[in-house]
Amino acid sequence: MGERVASDIVWSPSAAWVRDANMTRFAQSIGFADLPYDMMHRWSISDPGEFWSAVWDFARVVGDKGSVTFEPPPDGTMLGARWFPEARLNFAENLLRGADNALAVIESDETGIARRVSMGELRAQVARIADGLLRAGVGPGDCVGGVLPNRIEGLVALLATASIGAVWSSCSPDFGAAAILDRLGQIAPKVLFAAPRYRYGGREHDIGARLAEVVSGIPSLSAIVLTDGTDAPFEATSWREFGSAGALLRYARLPFSQPLYVLYTSGTTGKPKAIVHSAGGVLLQHLKEHQLHCDLKPGDTIGWYTNTAWMMYHWLISSLASGATIVLTDGAAIPKREDGLDVGLLWRLVESAGLTHLGISPKFMHAVAEAGYRPSDRTDLATLRVLMSAGAPVAPDQYDWVYSAVKPDMMFASISGGTEIIGCFLIGSPTLPVRRGQLTCKALGHAVQVLDTRGVPAIGRKGDLVCTEPFPSMPLTFWGEGGDARYFDTYFSQRPGIWTHGDLAEETIHGSGVVYGRTDTTLKPGGVRIGTSEIYATVEKFHEIADCVVFGAPKNNDEEIVLCLQPAGAGISPDLAARIRKAIRESASPRHVPHRIHAVPGVPYTLNGKRVESAARAVVIGEIVKNLDSLSNPEILDFYRNLARETPL
Repeated sequence: MGERVASDIVWSPSAAWVRDANMTRFAQSIGFADLPYDMMHRWSISDPGEFWSAVWDFARVVGDKGSVTFEPPPDGTMLGARWFPEARLNFAENLLRGADNALAVIESDETGIARRVSMGELRAQVARIADGLLRAGVGPGDCVGGVLPNRIEGLVALLATASIGAVWSSCSPDFGAAAILDRLGQIAPKVLFAAPRYRYGGREHDIGARLAEVVSGIPSLSAIVLTDGTDAPFEATSWREFGSAGALLRYARLPFSQPLYVLYTSGTTGKPKAIVHSAGGVLLQHLKEHQLHCDLKPGDTIGWYTNTAWMMYHWLISSLASGATIVLTDGAAIPKREDGLDVGLLWRLVESAGLTHLGISPKFMHAVAEAGYRPSDRTDLATLRVLMSAGAPVAPDQYDWVYSAVKPDMMFASISGGTEIIGCFLIGSPTLPVRRGQLTCKALGHAVQVLDTRGVPAIGRKGDLVCTEPFPSMPLTFWGEGGDARYFDTYFSQRPGIWTHGDLAEETIHGSGVVYGRTDTTLKPGGVRIGTSEIYATVEKFHEIADCVVFGAPKNNDEEIVLCLQPAGAGISPDLAARIRKAIRESASPRHVPHRIHAVPGVPYTLNGKRVESAARAVVIGEIVKNLDSLSNPEILDFYRNLARETPL
C-alpha cells in the first residue's frame, strides 16, 4: 500500500520552495507556522470570519474592512450569510495599484506579442473610458456589456465599469447573435462595447451584421462603442472618441456585496442562467487562490488561454491585484499555418513573455502531445514555475506528460470549480506534493466534501461534490425575476442547506480529489454510477482517434453506454473498436465498456470549448436540444440524429 501510494507522487516541493511559498508566509502571519495543511483547512472553515479577514490583511486589500467580518445565516444554512457588512472597497482600485512604469499587461495573438501596456498607461485608458460611461449616464448598479476579443480594450472597459460601481458582463465575438442576446439581453445594459471585426485562425471575421441584430434586440442601450472605427449599420461611437483624455480616475468605494459581474452558465439545457457576483467576493476569492494556492507574487507574469466569456478570463485579470503582469491571448491556441497546425504558439509565449504561470486545458495538452511536440525540447521554459489546467478532468497519463515533456521541476495544478463560484473547490498548493491524476487539495475557506448515496461523507468512493458552509464568492442571486428561487433550485433543492455542485468526485486518503465528470452526464448502467473521465482518458491514448464523446442511452429500463469516435484519419475499423473496448475494460472496469460504438465526423462543443454529452444524448434518443445557440458547432448534431442501435461497431 505504502509503495503504491508513494508512486502516485509525480512532484514534491523542495524545502526552499516550501520556505518561500506565500502559503507558508500566510500560515506564519496567522500564528500557524508549520501547521499541516489539513489542519489549516479545518481552521479556515471552522472560523470563516477570522480566515477571510486574514486573507484581506495578507493580500493588503485596498479599502475599509470594518469591524465585522462575518455574520452567519440566520437559519443556520448556507444562504443569507453577510461578509464584511461594514466594508467599503472598489474592485478596480485593487487591480490598478502599482507604479506607473510597472508592466501591467502583455497582449498577444497568433503572431506573438502585440502590445505591452504599463500600469500608468492602463490607468489613463481606464480613466478616459470611465469618464465616457459617466457621461453616458451609467452609475452604480447599471449594466455594461461587451462583445470583445481578449485584448486591451476589453480589459479597459471592464475596469472602467468596475471603477464607477457598475456591473460588467461580456461575450466572445464568435458567439452568434442569438447566443449574445440570450445572455446580454437578460440584463438590459446601458452601454455596449463591441469589436466589429476580430481575427481567429489567421482570418479576419466581420461581425457588423451580427452586432446590428444584437443592438436592435437590446432597447436599453444608450451608447454603442466600437473598438475599431464606426463603420457599422447603426449609430456608434469610436473607442478613441469615447470619454475625455486626461480625465481623472476616481473609484467609487461601495459595499462588499456590490454587484460586479454577471456570468452565464453554458445554456445547453435552456436559456443561460445569469449569475450575479459581488465585488468583494470575487476579489477575496481570487486573491486567496492566486497568492496562496498558485503562489503568485509581485513581479510574476501569468497567462491563461481563455476568451472573454469564460470565468477564467475574470480569474486571470484579477491577478493584477497581486502585483503580477497579465498576458491576454487572442486568437487560436493552435493556429493553422501553411505547414500545418502550430502547437508551439503558447509555449513560445512562455519564453517571449517570461511567463511564470500558464493556464491551459486538458484538450490543449492532448493536442500538443498527439503532435509529438515536447515544449521543453523546443522552447526555453526557465521562467515557468506553475502550470495549471481547468475545464475538464486531467487524465493520469497527462500528469506524466507534463513532467516529462514540459518541465520536471514545477508545480502542476489541475483545478476545479465553476462559473457559479467564480473560483475553485479543488485546487493546487505550493507546499503539497502533486499526485498523478489527482487535484491536490480542498481550497482553503471551502467546506468541501464528497457524499455517497446515503448522504454521508465518503473517502475512497465516488459521490456528489458538495460544500456545507457559506463562502464570500457565492452568487448574490440569479439576474431577473425569481432569481433567488432559481438560485436555490439550482444548488440547494437536492440537499437543503448544502451546496450540491453537480460533479461526480472522490476524496482520497491524502485529502486530494478526483473529479470524474458532471453528475448530469454520469453513466448508470445497471444502476452503478460511472464517471465519463475514465473512458475519455483511455480513448485519448489511441492516436487513431481525434476526439470522442460518451453518454448513456435508455434501453429496457436500464442504460447502455454509447461511445462516439471521431477518427483522426481513416474510419473506425471493427478491430480498432475491439481494441478500444479491451483497453477500457483493462484500465477502468468491465462496467465502463461501451455497449455501442459509432464513428462520427465531430463532437459537439459549447461556445466556451466544453464537450457537450447532453446534446449528443438528446438527439440520439429523439429529444430536442433546447438551446442550439450555446453550441459552437450545432450542425454536427444532424449526424447524431441518424445513429441507429442496429449499426454500431
